[in-house]
Amino acid sequence: MVVKFPKTRGKLTDNQTLSDLTWLRVGGPAEYFFQPSDLEDLMYFLSNMPDNIPLFPIGVGSNLLVRDGGIKGVVIRLGKGFNSVEVSNGLVVAGAAALDSFVARRAADNGYDLTFLRTIPGSIGGALKMNAGCYGKYISDYFISAKAVNRRGKVVKLEKTDVLFSYRNTDLSSDLVVVSVTFAPPSGEVEALYEKMRIQKEKRDSEQPTKEITAGSTFRNPCGFSSSGHINEDNEFKAWKVIEDAGLRGFQMGAAKMHEKHPNFLTNTGGATASELEKFGELVRKRVFKNSGIDLKWEIIRVGDP
Repeated sequence: MVVKFPKTRGKLTDNQTLSDLTWLRVGGPAEYFFQPSDLEDLMYFLSNMPDNIPLFPIGVGSNLLVRDGGIKGVVIRLGKGFNSVEVSNGLVVAGAAALDSFVARRAADNGYDLTFLRTIPGSIGGALKMNAGCYGKYISDYFISAKAVNRRGKVVKLEKTDVLFSYRNTDLSSDLVVVSVTFAPPSGEVEALYEKMRIQKEKRDSEQPTKEITAGSTFRNPCGFSSSGHINEDNEFKAWKVIEDAGLRGFQMGAAKMHEKHPNFLTNTGGATASELEKFGELVRKRVFKNSGIDLKWEIIRVGDP
């Protein structure tokens, strides 16, 4: 069946390869892939898109495992028209396509503390969807509102009471394309904020395989909260610790590995398929459960057909 889409100023591609757009470098194609040129273009496209076509927004693919069969329907990825960051009157308004690290630096330039975003890979839209966090801080701590476009092409405003936040999750529907997020962060001295970010980045680079093909943390912490970064923090119920306790630091099968530098980083050492990575992750979950009785939950979002 031929699907008729509206003519837009953006770019619509059939069977777009997604493996090049995700950090794990695996997965099949998007049946349709749309990159709107700006907000009006996105609104027009969604208002005229067939109702029976599934919709899935993605960011920069930093926390995504696309299965080998690809994603049916329309995958929407925002770009340059959605990456601005504006700071005024104590608020930071970030486009959904703005990188988390850029938002942290832009806020710091203006004396506002969103430093926890500096070491989180990905873009703001995905960070909101996942309620991203580290060092004991989360998106939900500073979230004021978001703007999104629904399937009717209408812009809707989401207040904090409209979003159910939890650890590494929200109830945001994939039928909503978030276009911007507004934060109210605390103030701080510019130099102190940059020093804080420098220390955080140095710590991350020393503890995590930032140069490898990974999607960041693979499983959620069983304790239900992010690492605080404190030296004396209790790590007993951290994902990396229960994986290590099961003897899986550096564990490898084929091209899939739990990294020796940080055992909660599922790594594609080269040539692994999405199926191999997912099956390997499930094997890790089973061995951890056998060893400790802890049922690890995936933090990486797995989507698409096998």
